[in-house]
Amino acid sequence: MNMTKPHQQLDVWIDAHFDEQLAFLQQLVRVPTDTPPGNNAPHAERTADLLQAFGYVAEKHAVPDADVKTAGLQSITNLIVRRRFADGGPVIALNAHGDVVPPGEGWTHDPYGGEIADGAMYGRATAVSKSDFSTFTFALRALESLNAPLKGGVELHFTYDEEFGGELGPGWLLAKGLTKPDLMVAAGFSYQVVVAHNGCLQLEVTVQGEMAHAAIPDSGTDALQGATNILNALYALNRDYLRVTSSVEGISHPYLNVGLISGGTNTNVIPGKVVLKLDRRMIPEEDPAQVEAALRETIAQAAASFQPPRGGKALRVDIKRMLLARAMQPLAGNAALVKALQTHGEQVFGEPIPALGTPLYTDVRLYVERGIPGVIYGAGPRTVRESNAKRADEHVRLDDLRRATKVIARALFDLLQAR
Repeated sequence: MNMTKPHQQLDVWIDAHFDEQLAFLQQLVRVPTDTPPGNNAPHAERTADLLQAFGYVAEKHAVPDADVKTAGLQSITNLIVRRRFADGGPVIALNAHGDVVPPGEGWTHDPYGGEIADGAMYGRATAVSKSDFSTFTFALRALESLNAPLKGGVELHFTYDEEFGGELGPGWLLAKGLTKPDLMVAAGFSYQVVVAHNGCLQLEVTVQGEMAHAAIPDSGTDALQGATNILNALYALNRDYLRVTSSVEGISHPYLNVGLISGGTNTNVIPGKVVLKLDRRMIPEEDPAQVEAALRETIAQAAASFQPPRGGKALRVDIKRMLLARAMQPLAGNAALVKALQTHGEQVFGEPIPALGTPLYTDVRLYVERGIPGVIYGAGPRTVRESNAKRADEHVRLDDLRRATKVIARALFDLLQAR
């Protein structure tokens, strides 16, 4: 079968409906999904209404309130759209997340406006990953427009827990048995096909000393000084991590960061408690259990080496795991998917499309952990570093959005052909 004509037909349909795609994305951007606080069910309802206008019935899977509140969020309704063709082919899931970090300061465009200027659309989640709500939806619509003999199916998974780890997003859908695709593509943020990513371990470390008046500091145990001892020991590990390298192209070495510190009661009081929240990025070759054990040991030794004032209480340290996101490992079954995306990416973008790893972590791992081969690919700039996700004036270039939609549609056609 001559592939040139169907691929061209897909391109023509996407070009003809691109204004409609932009309007769809603008509507998605205009419903805030800041996480925290994480009140995301209204966006799911709006998305389902918009999909219904295209003839799609979006299954609404509401996560129980108790589970959502325990996770520190307010509401989550995950969506699944199922489009079945003839029996015998693979089911391919296309997953994008609607939850995003709050916009923050420094915007020159309305973060919820979806404004179009200078060939780009501006707004929170225009790059990651409401853009791929539109990419995936319109790629599927283009595929259906061919009325070609296809086998297998496509599922749209629009979920709302990526920023907090994904366990109540894709993880919840998979654990409940609501879906089990054969292959999957997750929202992207660059021209690259991402086949692996780092893992992430987050720990909350509570350092407990004893409060005292600042005029008589020896009458207490300064939790902040103790925490500083622990911080120095933790940051020293980054020097050692430079010697641990990954064999996955695009991923370099592990890294540790302390992103939040809180404690103390007033300027004239010796702090009695300090809380540290740390983030440890793990390369795919590392064992998360060993990483966590080593961190706990480093913290314990640093706490034990801190000398309180004579007669003062020893430091007490409590460690709580907040998140364990395992690394995404390439699965052998992803070869056809990678090949299709690279082939069409090169044809549409006019440059070679590499397949490599990224130092980020995503909820794609939750599919891969269950043996479902997956990759990350979607609308974004040339490289991950250029993505404006989580920054002011986040935007997606319109030509990147259009071309990524074509690549997804072409790849789906190749994988679902009725041979």
